[in-house]
Amino acid sequence: MFVQKSDTVLHNFTMANKASAYFQLLKFRLSITVAFSSAIGFILGYPNTHWYDILMVMLGGLLVTGSANIINQILEKDLDKLMKRTAKRPLPTGVLSVQESVVFCILLGLAGVSVLGFYFNPLTAALSLLSLVLYGFVYTPLKRINPICVFVGAIPGGMPPLIGWVAATGAIEVEAIILFGIQFFWQFPHFWAIAWVLDDDYKKAGFKMLPMAGGKNLKTAIQIMIYTLVLIPLSLLPLQFGMTGITSAMIAVVCGVLFLAQTFYLMRTCSKKAAMSIMFGSFLYLPIVQIAFVLDKI
Repeated sequence: MFVQKSDTVLHNFTMANKASAYFQLLKFRLSITVAFSSAIGFILGYPNTHWYDILMVMLGGLLVTGSANIINQILEKDLDKLMKRTAKRPLPTGVLSVQESVVFCILLGLAGVSVLGFYFNPLTAALSLLSLVLYGFVYTPLKRINPICVFVGAIPGGMPPLIGWVAATGAIEVEAIILFGIQFFWQFPHFWAIAWVLDDDYKKAGFKMLPMAGGKNLKTAIQIMIYTLVLIPLSLLPLQFGMTGITSAMIAVVCGVLFLAQTFYLMRTCSKKAAMSIMFGSFLYLPIVQIAFVLDKI
């Protein structure tokens, strides 16, 4: 009886470990952030929508993003072992096998694309599939080849609000492109600040994330500043095209100026502390501006 109880406890522990590993493989916090951006685009495209429609666009976005994240981890499983921040992921530790991860990845991807395609429209499904392919099979291998990977990664990174708009309207309109543009340009200070902070870890895996002509120096800091500066006029376009009102435009400008001020600190000091400030600033900027757009719209 004691042996049976021990076996049961061990089985339950193993199952719990597996469930936790699958959840970790999904990168839930990152995936839900992407899903949130797609919901922003959807609400802006269809302000009088129902809550369950918003949940469905978020579910589709979450599943597709989770699938893309798993492709990334499968391709980088040996590299993840070399970096402190990724060494304890399910694949490097062996908690999950590549085969288990591939099956999970395919199931999530098919489910996500199906939700977006059948519940909304085929164009939404096609764009989400394109985003998955770009992130998983183009951006991921490019990280060890050329810093242009950041530009490539910014494309799927900027697509969630566009996909949300298309889910609401069935068409790629100028408003959707504006939402894409804001999130696309936001990716550069966001990516490069993270790459600056984690540069030593990234070098262990051979990742080339900082600009070719730069590194942790003034040239990179200036590029971060330029892309952050572009966000200010871009964030005024929703007002110009009647997507939102003056209140959200003012909030976006204030957030943009504060975000830009952080880049001047980096240009002056070229320090890890300043890069961390931009990194955390980027985490705040996008949701605040996007929520302001939605609240102003509805």
